[in-house]
Amino acid sequence: MSLPHYKITMLALAIGITTSIVGCSSNPKKEVVDTGPQSSEQIYIQKAEKALERGQYSDASKHLEAIETYYPTGEYAQQAQLELLYAKFQQKDYEGALALADRFIRMNPQHPNVDYAYYVRGVANMEQNYDGLIRFTSLKQSHRDVSYLKVAYQNFVDFIRRYPSSTYAVDAAQRMKFISNELAESEMNAARFNEKRKAWVASIERAQWVVEHYPNAPQVPEALAMMSNGYTQLGDQQLAKQYADVLKINSPKLVKADGTVNMRAARNQGSLLNRATLGLFGREATTSTETEVQAPQDENKPSLLNRASFGLLGRPDTRKTPEGYTPAGESLYDGQRK
Repeated sequence: MSLPHYKITMLALAIGITTSIVGCSSNPKKEVVDTGPQSSEQIYIQKAEKALERGQYSDASKHLEAIETYYPTGEYAQQAQLELLYAKFQQKDYEGALALADRFIRMNPQHPNVDYAYYVRGVANMEQNYDGLIRFTSLKQSHRDVSYLKVAYQNFVDFIRRYPSSTYAVDAAQRMKFISNELAESEMNAARFNEKRKAWVASIERAQWVVEHYPNAPQVPEALAMMSNGYTQLGDQQLAKQYADVLKINSPKLVKADGTVNMRAARNQGSLLNRATLGLFGREATTSTETEVQAPQDENKPSLLNRASFGLLGRPDTRKTPEGYTPAGESLYDGQRK
């Protein structure tokens, strides 16, 4: 019995596809063979630095990786490792930058510029907490994971403990203040959620954590007000008055004439702009500098791009750069090459 015409057509098509697949598998693509270095180590480093000056970080990475591959013990090996770390960070390859920083620290613990690797490790973890323009949106801190910020904070603690006199120590301390405020806001968002559910014990515990672990954060007045209100709701008037008295000493406008706290005023203490930008802008002058992070030894006022990128971009070209560090477009070791 003969097959229907459409089945014959489908069978022919299937045979044709199978033949094509078998033909492709029998003729694999020619493997790329490494033919060795195409230039001297000095030529590679010169090309890499020219690429860095132009902001061509991908090209710079290729030249620097070639030095690592072909000249691992050469004259420019350690320099190339640090410049590659810089290039990867500028490419926003934070995972790659972290891996390079950890490796450099492990292999060169006594290098005069190893503090740079410690510093970039913290900044890279800090940047991983953000995604594109997320820092400029109204997305609340509680809506995103802050685990990278916690790791970054510990990185900076370790860095300052090891290198308290480092060029980057002041900047790292400023970043720690910023992170503290972000983590405090994360805790307060959880506290507000619990308060809204009338889970008074949970809200008190979150607020107390902020007061104890982030005593300089701008969220502390609201945390004290929340603790006082929570104990009032639980019927513990003694503890409620205790925290209201502490709040009255520091923020008298947040306590009413009858001694109770003004929760609406406490929650609205930050401006609308501050809430919309997750604490980057809109605070009073006494707290705004705590979240504005500047790069080290910058004597000029940072631009908006500089502040938005936490001091890594938008810096004046006339700045005197510390040894072993440069902003975008400059070599890490400019002037130190032999």
